Amino acid sequence: MKAPFPIDPVLVAIMVAYKNTKLIADDVLFRVPVGKQEFKYWNIPKGQNFTIPDTKVGRASKPNQVTFNATEETDSTVDYALDDPIPNADIENAPSNFNPVNMAVQGIANLIALDREVRTANLVFNAANYATANKIQLSGNAQFSDFTNSDPIGVIMAGLDACVMRPNEMTIGRLVFSKLSQHPDINKATKGNSGDTGIARRQQIAELFELDAVHVGEAFVNTAKPGQTVSLNRAWGKHISLQYVDRTANTRGGTTFGYTAQFGDPIAGKWENKNIGMRGGQMTRAGESVKELIVANDLGYFIEDAIA
Repeated sequence: MKAPFPIDPVLVAIMVAYKNTKLIADDVLFRVPVGKQEFKYWNIPKGQNFTIPDTKVGRASKPNQVTFNATEETDSTVDYALDDPIPNADIENAPSNFNPVNMAVQGIANLIALDREVRTANLVFNAANYATANKIQLSGNAQFSDFTNSDPIGVIMAGLDACVMRPNEMTIGRLVFSKLSQHPDINKATKGNSGDTGIARRQQIAELFELDAVHVGEAFVNTAKPGQTVSLNRAWGKHISLQYVDRTANTRGGTTFGYTAQFGDPIAGKWENKNIGMRGGQMTRAGESVKELIVANDLGYFIEDAIA
């Protein structure tokens, strides 16, 4: 689909390259290309890969046949974009080492990425998006912030064992990770000491639970309306999600907890606008077309309110 304005390869490169290293949405729900904005993906029945047919074959017999089925679901990516008008006066008066247009695209890229981060967090950290048997809500002394009474190893191991395919990745809010990494039980298990002091590193926690990765949500977002006093809140709450992730999966094959469908490449461009200021200016735009999806909710386990 052709954009109604010139696409600038340099600005596209800036849009793609600019990445806030504290954001984890692309790690939690990896991107899968789709050919059109409206796309179809397969929902594979849970029992299909676990039901064994009769595989015995007689000396001259024909082997039994199997058929693999899937329910075809339809969805669409959503366009997310922002504009930034830049007066020609700003461009003409900019210092020699400063490009207002490039800076505008970086700013847009940051906001587009933060918006995606919040959408992903709201999707992954929503108990309604998990199978009924694959979630638990902690309270009181069961929460990991209670270093004396809680049992984080037992709770997390129970979650890993609850899924039909054992999760291989963990997504965890920063406040929860800070408590989990200081928990005496975790320190004892990872460091072989008394557990009274110390902090377990992310890789140590991954190795303890035999995980491929631990993604820690760091992002803040301003939840106040424009014009009101800034109110910064964490995008990733006080929860933990355990997920089975297969990064080779796509809309037509593979089994994974979730992914992000992406239509086309991110776009970025500029065009002349005579109505910006007295001297006119350049209108810049950048955006992308994506849809975050959970496609197998029984491949995840949700620990809600992991800390107080």
